[in-house]
Amino acid sequence: MSMLTDLIRIFISSFVGTLGFAVILQAPRKAWIISSVLGGLSYSLYWGVMQLGMGDPFANFAASLIISLTAQLCARRMRMIATVFVSLSLIPLVPGLGLYRCMELLGQGRNAAGLQAGVAAMISIMMIALGLAIGAFIFRAIISTKPKRILNQGGERP
Repeated sequence: MSMLTDLIRIFISSFVGTLGFAVILQAPRKAWIISSVLGGLSYSLYWGVMQLGMGDPFANFAASLIISLTAQLCARRMRMIATVFVSLSLIPLVPGLGLYRCMELLGQGRNAAGLQAGVAAMISIMMIALGLAIGAFIFRAIISTKPKRILNQGGERP
């Protein structure tokens, strides 16, 4: 029961955090709720993959790949650009604490530990970017293979 409670808590906190960023970044109002649900889902997926014993880079990659595909689909359905949904829904995955720790350790003169924390944060950032790029590529590949309606020369549908 505790795991379910943790998952609900994680989803709600990520939802609220994403909603806060949607307001701060002045995203279109009609995208707030869906982006916030995607933000909650992104960190929930990340947490779930981590609970399965996978590493942080793979968890970031898997969550960003799935969220990228879902955000592209939501953007298409709502007739908006995907950047709105993607940028907001990936906010919970950003390794801000890792970057903070890197700067803190470097400021304390603990260079080796700071470098290690910085490299770990950069690996996470690269895996998020890779998942996002592959998700967008897969979505475009699927969309481009759909049969398109052909217009005859008069502009009418057959």
